[in-house]
Amino acid sequence: MSSTSFGIVFPGQGSQQVGMLAEVASVYPEVMKTFAEASEILGYDLWQLAQQGPAVVLGQTQVTQPLMLVAGVAVWRVWKKAKGADPIWMAGHSLGEYTALVCANALAFSDAVGLVEKRARYMNEAVAEGEGSMAAILGLSAQKIIELCEMAKNLGPVTPANFNTPEQTVIGGMKIAVERVAELAKMHGAKKVIPVAMSVPSHCPLMLPAAERLKADLAHVHFRSPNCLVINNVDVAAMTPISIGDDMLNNQIRDALFRQMYHPVRWVEVIQAAVGSGITRLIELGSGKVLSGLNKRIAPDIQSMSVQDITSLHQALEEFSL
Repeated sequence: MSSTSFGIVFPGQGSQQVGMLAEVASVYPEVMKTFAEASEILGYDLWQLAQQGPAVVLGQTQVTQPLMLVAGVAVWRVWKKAKGADPIWMAGHSLGEYTALVCANALAFSDAVGLVEKRARYMNEAVAEGEGSMAAILGLSAQKIIELCEMAKNLGPVTPANFNTPEQTVIGGMKIAVERVAELAKMHGAKKVIPVAMSVPSHCPLMLPAAERLKADLAHVHFRSPNCLVINNVDVAAMTPISIGDDMLNNQIRDALFRQMYHPVRWVEVIQAAVGSGITRLIELGSGKVLSGLNKRIAPDIQSMSVQDITSLHQALEEFSL
C-alpha cells in the first residue's frame, strides 16, 4: 500500500502503563537511547520509572507528559530504523502534538523534552490540588454538553476539554462545576459519566496562566518546516511542509501550542480531516491503543492499528515499509 494513504498519530496522557515498550526495547536499542537522552535533560531516570512505576507516579502530570513524548519518539525512531515508510500526515492528541512535531522534524527532541517538562510543571502549579477535575461524558452530543457547561458556569469555569468521539466528550474545570455538569448530563440521558484520573484539569480556561508562562518559553524555541502535514488540535489546521517564511511558521506553531493548553482538543475534527486528506489507514505509535479505539468510532471506514510491541510493529511494517 502506498505511503500516500496512511498517517501516524501519537497519544497523550492516559496511555501510559508500567512496563511500557519493554519488549520493543529488548530488540531495538533506539528505545533505550531515546530514554537515556531524555533522562539526561530531565535529571532523573525516566526508563526506570516507566518500567517499575508505580502506576500512581506514572499518572502524575509532570511524569506522564515527558514519558508519553519520549515513548512516541522512541517508537518512531524504531519505525525508521526498521525502514518503515514516511506518512504524508501526522497528528497527536493533546501532548501528542509535541511528539508529532518532533517526528515531522519540525521541533528538536531536546527542545521538546524541555518544553513538555515545563508545560507539565506550569499546569500542575496553575490549579490547587483538589480544586479542578475532569469527567468523560458518553452518549450525549458535543453541542448538548456545551449547553450543559453554560448552565453550570455560574459555579466556576467548566468547558469541553476533549472532543474525543461524536458520543464521548471530556469536560474540565472547577470541581464543583464539573460535578454539576455531570449531574445535568445524567438528567439529560447520558449513558455514562466517568471521572478522569488526571492530576490537573487540562484544556480548559483554568490553564490560561500555565499557557502564559509557557508562551515565554516557546518564544525561545526554533521550529522548522515539517516534512509532512501536521494537523494541530486547536484549529484543526495543517502546518504544511511548504515554507511560509521562517517567522510566520514559528509564530504559527507557537500560537497553536499556546492556545492548545486552554482550548479543547478537537480530535473528532482532526480525524475527519484525515479522511478529507485521503487517509485510509492510521497507525498509532507509542504506548497503548486508546487513539485507535477513538478513531474507529469517529471514522469506521479508516483502518486503525497501534504499534506498541514487536508483533504489532512487524504487522505494520509488512504493509508500510520502504
